[in-house]
Amino acid sequence: MEVSNDDIADTYRKLHANEHFSIEIPETAHQISQDSWLQAGFVLTTGINSAYVLGYSGAVMVPLGWVGGVIALIVATAVSLYANVLVARIHEVGGKRHIRYRDLAGFIYGKRAYALTWALQYVNLFMINVGYLILAGQALKAVYVIYTDEHDMKLPYFIIIAGFTCVLFAIATPHLSALRVWLGFSTLFSLIYIVVSIVLSARDGSRSPSRDYDIPGTKVGKIFSTIGAMASSVFAFNTGMLPEIQATVREPVVKNMLKGLYFQFTVGVLPLYAVAFVGYWAYGSDASSYLLNSVSGPHWVKTLANIAAFLQTVIALHIFASPMYEYLDTRYGIKGSALAFRNLSFRIGVRGTYLALTTFVAAILPFIGDFMSLTGAISTFPLTFILANHMYVVAKKNELSSISKIWHWINIIFFSCLAVAAAIAGVRLIVVDSKHYNIFADL
Repeated sequence: MEVSNDDIADTYRKLHANEHFSIEIPETAHQISQDSWLQAGFVLTTGINSAYVLGYSGAVMVPLGWVGGVIALIVATAVSLYANVLVARIHEVGGKRHIRYRDLAGFIYGKRAYALTWALQYVNLFMINVGYLILAGQALKAVYVIYTDEHDMKLPYFIIIAGFTCVLFAIATPHLSALRVWLGFSTLFSLIYIVVSIVLSARDGSRSPSRDYDIPGTKVGKIFSTIGAMASSVFAFNTGMLPEIQATVREPVVKNMLKGLYFQFTVGVLPLYAVAFVGYWAYGSDASSYLLNSVSGPHWVKTLANIAAFLQTVIALHIFASPMYEYLDTRYGIKGSALAFRNLSFRIGVRGTYLALTTFVAAILPFIGDFMSLTGAISTFPLTFILANHMYVVAKKNELSSISKIWHWINIIFFSCLAVAAAIAGVRLIVVDSKHYNIFADL
């Protein structure tokens, strides 16, 4: 289904999932059905190989150790691929194409699920973007620290600079499909900081004495940090907005989206593995939550890597903010030329306000590892695993065998329990860190 920008705004369609309810769904103000599976694959890969990868040595490997960390990342990769394939396969169900996560949930369950899914998704995306702004600020601060000993500029100032840059990019990039050329730049930026972090970490590791790989903390602390690290490993591979990305893909939409997912979970995961494993090998339990803070090497190389991480983060944040932008543009009928005065002023005011709020939260609580854990617990687990398995069972109930249904219900129960445990661990991490750091902390 192709929808042009000139045909939207006042057009609505009724979705009738069953006789008990109907939901009014507006057509999107953004482009759909325009992109190749490879572009969708690069969008997905951009998300998992964003500057967040620089934190997995510290956030996943340190709390779990070699055996637990390697197993956690591999298992998280496998179960994430499986869950995303389930969601991709029910993109077209009931003779309709569902271009938003909440549309799909609403069609299957009803109005309450529509609203709940929407709330979970935007909490997920908002917290991911908070993390991106913290990362972008850390990258800028790392450059600043290289060239000055005064350290008058604190992390919150750099987060504000990063937020302003993201506002400019959001104004200039009207929708997700408009990222085309920027995805190429994003890949280049990712390669720069990934290669630099791997090479410099490997060099440090080869020159260092034996490292300490013992899992730090008390017995109780280790339990909570282990659960939090599991949530972070799941967070690494999931967007929480697969239907929105799939909406941009050309027909045949399911077949093409599956190609994009296979690309993401084969070629796309290799850089993440390399950074996480080499970083942990080089620094052991001292691995930083931002790996470029641990490496030693020529100033210009570290500067290049940090600038690349900053720029890639600006692009990646736009991906995870795009569902909010799509909702607002559709709600207020922002269509036609992106340079039209009304459209341009709307993006400046509305997207600027959204990113200003995100920046403010990032500056107040710059505890990036905690955000990964809590986000994985309260939104990524429900959206990507619990809801995906249950929606698939409901949508395909007449096609599944009894064994298949039991398998999906086991997944639903297991990930529900894990989500509760991870949420408790994530809240505890924030409480503990809040005792050590004041608001607007300079980490």
